Amino acid sequence: MNPCPKPMDLKIPPSLSPDEEEGVDQGDGWDEWAQGKALIKPPDQLELTEEELKEEFTKILTANNPHAPQNIARYSFKERSYKPISSVDQMAVHFVLEGNLIHVDSEEARRQRARQDQTDGKHWDCCQTEPPPRCNFSATANQWVIYDAYLEELEKQEKNKDKQKTFSAKKEEDKLKKNKMVTETQSDDVTKVVKVVKIFERMVNQNTFDDIAQDFKYFEDASDEFREQEGTLLPLWKFQYDKAKRLSVTALCWNKSYQDLFAVGMGSYDFSKQGHGMLLLYTLKNSTCPEFVYPTSSGIMCLHIHDRLSHLVAVGFYDGCVAVFDLKAEEGGAAQPAFKSTAKAGKHTDPVWQVRWQNDDMDNNHNFYSISSDGRVVSWTLIKNELVFSDVIKLSLEGALPECLEVVEQPTCGTSFDFHPKIDFLFLVGTEEGKIHKCSKAYSSQFLETYQAHNMAVDAVKWNQFHPKVFLSCSSDWTVKIWDHTIRTPMFTFDLNSAVGDVAWSPYSSTVFAAVTTDGKVHVFDLSINKYEAICQQPVVAKKKTKLTHIEFNPIHPIIVVGDDRGYVTCFKLSPNLRKKPKEKKGQEVPKGPEVEEAKMEKLLSLLRDKHKT
Repeated sequence: MNPCPKPMDLKIPPSLSPDEEEGVDQGDGWDEWAQGKALIKPPDQLELTEEELKEEFTKILTANNPHAPQNIARYSFKERSYKPISSVDQMAVHFVLEGNLIHVDSEEARRQRARQDQTDGKHWDCCQTEPPPRCNFSATANQWVIYDAYLEELEKQEKNKDKQKTFSAKKEEDKLKKNKMVTETQSDDVTKVVKVVKIFERMVNQNTFDDIAQDFKYFEDASDEFREQEGTLLPLWKFQYDKAKRLSVTALCWNKSYQDLFAVGMGSYDFSKQGHGMLLLYTLKNSTCPEFVYPTSSGIMCLHIHDRLSHLVAVGFYDGCVAVFDLKAEEGGAAQPAFKSTAKAGKHTDPVWQVRWQNDDMDNNHNFYSISSDGRVVSWTLIKNELVFSDVIKLSLEGALPECLEVVEQPTCGTSFDFHPKIDFLFLVGTEEGKIHKCSKAYSSQFLETYQAHNMAVDAVKWNQFHPKVFLSCSSDWTVKIWDHTIRTPMFTFDLNSAVGDVAWSPYSSTVFAAVTTDGKVHVFDLSINKYEAICQQPVVAKKKTKLTHIEFNPIHPIIVVGDDRGYVTCFKLSPNLRKKPKEKKGQEVPKGPEVEEAKMEKLLSLLRDKHKT
């Protein structure tokens, strides 16, 4: 209800003096106006007190547009619902005029005045050029003069042609230099873009596979508490390269400096279907595609990453060659090996089954060893731009042959080897006949010891990283054996009911190792828990005919990578039961370190040594 209006205030003119009244023309109605005037009030007007009449009411003018809509709603894809819009544009334009005026003191105005002053100061009068100079010439032109003139003109033309050729050559050279600079600049730009794209690709993949990354970091299988001694393998990532689908995984090796990076050698164990190969390097940060790809003309059979110089990768091929790839050279676009053996430089004549980096020689030259089916163990030294070879041992059925004797012996095929982690000169060699030879770098003419290890080829032999006397071997005869190199018979023998492709010691325990078999199973053992059978036997392939070929433990994280003959590499996390540690007692710290692990293995072997020696 609107408040009643205040009573109208009627202004009554003041009365005039007698003198003023005489000068005023009193017209019609003057008498009526001169009468007293009374206030007229509406009949329904409220009676207000003097205080109420003097009360002030404040009203605020706002810039809200009364015609602006108040009920606009838009769809929110984040919340999947329509949401009202609180802020609506309230501005209403009543008049717009686009002018061409500028302020007299502005910069543009000063520039226009300066141009106008310059234009006004010019006089556009007609100009005429000076006439060319003139002179009179007269001569007698005979046949010889004309001939000489022609010769002179020809000489000038030849000189001009030579100058033009020189100028064109210089111009072409400048053009090539410019193109080279542009190409280098573009190459630098492309390199920068590639790095940015690679980082962005990693971010996208980490977001896509975030659940796997969380499992890798934090998931622990709680059901291990109810399994007593058994454990499981949790699948994480699967690595596969489309261009290597028909190739088998023939080698695996983790990078010791970058624990998320590992190398994969691609080739074939079917010797009737040999072809090309590939060296791939994957990272756990990006499982969709490899970080580095090196196509090779021959299948890769083995590889090893340098422990200290992680950018150097030694590779052995099916055709008998060995090579060294430099990952740093990949930034320059080089896909070829930095070093490669040739037939003139001691190349093997048969497939190379294993390569291993060694400590630098006395001249600080990098070097590595290789073993092949041709029976040779060769040392390769990187000197300048070539590989210099030196035969260490030549294997034969009768034993090692000295280089000075030229005896016709039946060579034996070397299939694997491994160097002692603490004794630099000591190494083991596995052969196709099932024997294992203990050798020394200092003696090339004889073996230190020979073990009648297996009934078939020795596929792998590995020294224990904690105990200096213990090594591990596996074979296609279905067995895995643990040895004390001071005793000729094995300390432990495990029958896995299928051909064993590879074995590996764990980096965190002296009693834990794993093996893969051709029936697609991974076997994990812990001798401190069970000395008779594996505490984990788990199939890890989708297809029954898939054969597992290689296995490697990560040097830091509790994970393993497993390769198969279809080109896939799968990463698994070990459950808590597969990496048990001694329980901590109240108030006591559990001893840790290599000495503790060595003592743990020694305690297991001490009970068996007396029995084997007798």
